[in-house]
Amino acid sequence: MPREYRTIEEVAGPLMLVKGVSDVKYNELAEIELASGERRRCKVLEINGSDALVQLFDSSAGINLSDSKVRFLGRSMELAVSSDMLARVFDGLGRPIDGGPEIIPDKRVDINGVPMNPAARNYPQEFIQTGVSAIDGLNTLVRGQKLPIFSASGLPHAQLAAQIARQAKVRGKDEKFAVVFAAVGITFEESNYFINSFRETGAIDRTVMFVNLANDPAVERIATPRMALTAAEYLAFEKGMHVLVIITDITNYADALREVSAARKEVPGRRGYPGYMYTDLASLYERAGRLKGKDGSITLIPILTMPEDDKTHPIPDLTGYITEGQIILSRELYRKGIQPPIDVLPSLSRLKDKGIGEGKTRADHANTMNQLFAAYARGKDCKELMVILGEAALTDVDKLYARFADRFEREYVSQGYEGNRTIEETLATGWELLKILPRSELKRIKDEFLDTYYDK
Repeated sequence: MPREYRTIEEVAGPLMLVKGVSDVKYNELAEIELASGERRRCKVLEINGSDALVQLFDSSAGINLSDSKVRFLGRSMELAVSSDMLARVFDGLGRPIDGGPEIIPDKRVDINGVPMNPAARNYPQEFIQTGVSAIDGLNTLVRGQKLPIFSASGLPHAQLAAQIARQAKVRGKDEKFAVVFAAVGITFEESNYFINSFRETGAIDRTVMFVNLANDPAVERIATPRMALTAAEYLAFEKGMHVLVIITDITNYADALREVSAARKEVPGRRGYPGYMYTDLASLYERAGRLKGKDGSITLIPILTMPEDDKTHPIPDLTGYITEGQIILSRELYRKGIQPPIDVLPSLSRLKDKGIGEGKTRADHANTMNQLFAAYARGKDCKELMVILGEAALTDVDKLYARFADRFEREYVSQGYEGNRTIEETLATGWELLKILPRSELKRIKDEFLDTYYDK
């Protein structure tokens, strides 16, 4: 039974102190009813004896302490889940915003979930084809992996996110595949871009979207990624689907965390972010993976914009500790017109070796990947030398490497946001570029592969 109290002591910004409560739990939902009958939702942030600190989802304007009452609902925030969620668009609290009917739920699930028990995890190992060469060929995404994209303000991470969401698939198997897309703290224009992009290509049919706009309250921003992961867990582990979860932008999520922490007057950590941000992010990221005995899987791509392009900022820094690698977008490549501007050298997928090779992609994949990395790194060094000493200082082989680096960026990395390459096309593009170099330079590739692909 909901319990009602008329003991609101004070309101400070989004926070409200209610005295003399009993049996109220942390994270419990509540409603405040004003004298006019208007209701506003809130949730419990802290319990101290018989005092409850609650945070409003809406503004606190117009609340008269003496005539308002608070009703505690006895449950935490829940999401109504059902297979009918596919092809639908919800707000950050799981309410439909696409004009369609309410979902008739199979059940209601607490959005806070539980991170997977490490002992119950299966190792990620199946290749997911995104259609993007710089990811598939060099920083391969594996089913069950957590692979963030580190971007910066003004870089086209939204286009890359939409491209991966539209194109991602597991090859050679007719398995049920779904995308859960959570947009956190984005503008109305960006929200429209994502929704239209999915609708035009038909990708919306296998997508569940959660959209939290920049003008929505901070508490909703904190709930949105949890809504998305709850929907993904239901589709993956109860409906046996393989789910790709894309969350953009984690930086907006962390800023909301900082805002709530400041309102609670907690002691700040690095750069004002709460000291528990690492555990908070881990409680999200660790919900992805594969479970023993279950057919489905959750693969997670969180996208974050690094403030001031700084990799050592707490948000990318902590994310890097919890996840298995990162894809980094480069401002320099963006200025050159490379689309998508993925900087392959500092990017890394720690599980790529598990998802490539015979029976998964192709036997020559690992060798060509290593050779492309080495050749591109040397090519970039040669180009820097050319800038300092002039072209005359380079040997003939160095000039070939410099040419390789230019063509690698233009032909391999740059493919536009509509380009959808199969892994065979990606590998073929790699071999075409390696033919710029003499065979004697390709020391990282076995002779059998050189005989098959280089001498063709």
